[in-house]
Amino acid sequence: MTLETKLPFDQDYLTNYSKESGEPRWLLDLRLQAYSLAEELPLPKPDKTKITSWNFTNFQKHTVETSITSLDQLPEDVKALVDGENIYVQVDNTPVVSTVKEELKAQGVIFTDIITAAKEHSDLVKKYFMQEGVKVDEHKLSALHAAMMNGGAFLYVPKNVVIEEPIQAIYLQDQAEAVFNHVLIVAEDNSAVTYVENYLSNNDGEGSIFNIVTEVIANGNSKVQYGAVDNLGKGVTTYVNRRGVVGRDATLEWALGLMNDGDTISENVTNLMGDGSVGDTKTVVVGRGEQKQNFTTKVVHFGKNSDGQILKHGVMKDSASSVFNGIGKIEHGASKSNAEQESRVLMLSEKARGDANPILLIDEDDVTAGHAASAGRIDPLQLYYLMSRGISKKEAERLVIHGFLAPVVNQLPIESVKNQLIDVIERKVK
Repeated sequence: MTLETKLPFDQDYLTNYSKESGEPRWLLDLRLQAYSLAEELPLPKPDKTKITSWNFTNFQKHTVETSITSLDQLPEDVKALVDGENIYVQVDNTPVVSTVKEELKAQGVIFTDIITAAKEHSDLVKKYFMQEGVKVDEHKLSALHAAMMNGGAFLYVPKNVVIEEPIQAIYLQDQAEAVFNHVLIVAEDNSAVTYVENYLSNNDGEGSIFNIVTEVIANGNSKVQYGAVDNLGKGVTTYVNRRGVVGRDATLEWALGLMNDGDTISENVTNLMGDGSVGDTKTVVVGRGEQKQNFTTKVVHFGKNSDGQILKHGVMKDSASSVFNGIGKIEHGASKSNAEQESRVLMLSEKARGDANPILLIDEDDVTAGHAASAGRIDPLQLYYLMSRGISKKEAERLVIHGFLAPVVNQLPIESVKNQLIDVIERKVK
């Protein structure tokens, strides 16, 4: 079955929405251009996952009002995530909290919602928004994202500024039917920042849609650590595209906990553009129920002496199925580069399915590259050994899962992400 992909709303609606939001003319023009492209472009075609029947466009409300207007009104489990003074909280499509330390503002740091940023820092946002990272015309979902964007954040770190404390964002789905979130991070030369985000649902989110695009621009000799824990409800269909562009001698580290309960397509691409650039991606996944997921992690080497690392571990329970694609690509001219990847999938039941597909694409001779991949079912001997010590089967499975994911979780560079992820894994494997 192929689901009708007729676009909701029309260009008149987008024009009114943009004008009522006070957006600059360039953003309205981009929205209208993207809408026209979204009508014509095909859906992406993730490997071994048919998504033509998935709901990416069927929703009645582009934005919703929220009754939550302060941190105190957030659910207790969400409030518990707040850590520090540099924080942005968005409920559905509405910014609720946006604070940055005065000393960072004095250094030129910008951290605010994406719509405000487009209005108050128009030229800066225009320079990077869907220009170097994700392009509007890649496919229907990227174009739809640009047309319908209704949330997200902008983080700008000026040249030579090193931010010691993490910058945090929380995106809570409460009543929203559709969230088109755009996160744009720009780290100028010789800067450093750690950004941590959480996506959560206050309910199952039945029939709702998340279309998330992140662009990280790490300019020369900068370092960006990007941590995320995605934990959206089982009724949410998610498309998420996180992409980085890394300059000369710059480093981008991804620490991703992909814990959604609904059907999910995830793309994570790092383009190592500069000589000596580094891209490191660590990903942990737990699938359960009947959800279907596809995760593509890709590092593309353009610069000489660039280093790309991919480490992914996933656990599938019940009737969940996932495809893990790891791609290391070394372009011609990227000599002395190194592309390494490891993907491992553990299946806990006969109906669970996990595929690990490592791919190396090498167009240069003087390089190093390697990959390791495995997909298999839980070892009954491990369970038998634990159960023979008086441990229940359920507890034995929990211990095996934690042991399987630990090599990745323990290497996550951001302590707060590591702790949050352990808590989410614990809830999902009970």
